[in-house]
Amino acid sequence: MDVYITMVTVVELLSLLLVSVLWGCTNPFLKRGTEGIEHVQHNNRVSQLLAEVKFLFLNLKYLVPFLLNQSGSLISLAVPVANSLTFLCTLLTGKFLGEEFGGKQAVAGMFLTTAGITLCVISSINDTDTVKQNIPRNSNRDEDKLKNSHTFK
Repeated sequence: MDVYITMVTVVELLSLLLVSVLWGCTNPFLKRGTEGIEHVQHNNRVSQLLAEVKFLFLNLKYLVPFLLNQSGSLISLAVPVANSLTFLCTLLTGKFLGEEFGGKQAVAGMFLTTAGITLCVISSINDTDTVKQNIPRNSNRDEDKLKNSHTFK
């Protein structure tokens, strides 16, 4: 079985960044868009749920960030990296909007997340220097030739 190394393109990196910005920057706006939902009161669970959905989807302060947020899912399938960057964008956008930052733990989390993403990118760059794209790696071609040259009864 051949394993092929594929390189991350600039377009893929930019799409990851765009997804992270979409998700991270819309989260604080989504939070603001839900303000007032606690005042929606109905008798049973079904009518409560329907009233809350109506409240959210008729509220442009919620609906616009929600649609932008969901459009990020269509852009990229690399969810883990995008989620890591989303965390950073959420904290920074929240701070910009005047929300609590989270103190030293939030800064430590941002630093560790950035360090991890940097290591992933550096690892990807190092792979491009040592291995050409679409060249088989860890191939057992010599073993296959040996097996095919002998017949066993």
